[in-house]
Amino acid sequence: MGDNTLGTRFKITSFGESHGKLIGIIVDGVPSGMDFDSEFIQNELNKRSPGQSHLTTSRSETDKVKILSGIFNGKTTGAPICLVVENEDVDSSKYEKFKKVLRPSQVDYTALKKYGGFADYRGAGRFSGRITAGFVMAGAIAKQVLSKYDISVLAYTKSIGTIVDDEDYCIDDVQKFVDLREKSLVGALNSEKSKLMEQKIEKVKNQKDSIGGTIKCIVINFPEGIGGPIFNSLESNISKAIFSIPAIKGIEFGAGFQAAKMKGSEHNDPWTIKDGKIQTTKNDSGGIIGGISTGMPIEFSVAVKPTATIGIPQKTVNFETMKNTEIEITGRHDPCIVPRAIVVVEAMTAIVLLDFLLTEGRVPLVFKS
Repeated sequence: MGDNTLGTRFKITSFGESHGKLIGIIVDGVPSGMDFDSEFIQNELNKRSPGQSHLTTSRSETDKVKILSGIFNGKTTGAPICLVVENEDVDSSKYEKFKKVLRPSQVDYTALKKYGGFADYRGAGRFSGRITAGFVMAGAIAKQVLSKYDISVLAYTKSIGTIVDDEDYCIDDVQKFVDLREKSLVGALNSEKSKLMEQKIEKVKNQKDSIGGTIKCIVINFPEGIGGPIFNSLESNISKAIFSIPAIKGIEFGAGFQAAKMKGSEHNDPWTIKDGKIQTTKNDSGGIIGGISTGMPIEFSVAVKPTATIGIPQKTVNFETMKNTEIEITGRHDPCIVPRAIVVVEAMTAIVLLDFLLTEGRVPLVFKS
């Protein structure tokens, strides 16, 4: 598996398996001399940890971050930072009886063909959403650097199933945004929609089913002129990182697919001068034009598929006997992965944006106190 590294100057390498000893991340390219806030990293991890409420998987993991390298006297040294969390609540027994049976919409068949049956199948191994704990740790480091430039990466649940929060939020108060989101079990901003979303997830959980949704991400105070055309655009790099998150099936920037229904006069973002700065009067471009940031908020939404592991009987095949069969999966899984994926979307976005800023020389390689 030579596909576990992302980035150019701010580079991350992911390792570990869902039911192995640990999950980890190596982060290279962190500027030296930066105060390192391990408590912030732990708080970010807590947002994606399992067992948070009755709406998430009952798997109980403390996800206590351990820092193995790259930090000395509370500051970054410039050396690679290695962070790990140990897997504690592991029960692989449920997977033994299914190891010859292909679970619908799971990675079983493609991994079998790719790795010849040697890949760790327990809890989906390297393909599990559990690996995103490493993404969140790396993203927490990126957020610490971005915060020095007053850049905030904020995401929330926009929809669960057909329940959609259509409000267009203008984030002029980051703390208020965070407070609203933290009051919701599903990470939504609208309290009424949040209750409906919670009820929907509870209903599908009781039916032994699952449901998908969407997450919207907004980046504020990101400088203009960052990115590049064609193969180095902000959109293409953000998209690659976001699609590295298990369960993500779509992404749209600004107006996204609604742009296909609009006329140019409706979609175009008029330029104006406000407080001595050039900006646009609306933001259907999502803060990116020609692959380069405009200085307006970067806005995009992602589609999260329903969790593939469900308790309803499903038709499948046994690849050893080559016969059709039926499978009924038991065990612990999220009826909806959206709430726990919010911080992961933020993390991967922060990683990409910091990589661009370092590559283009907008962030120093050494922070001097």
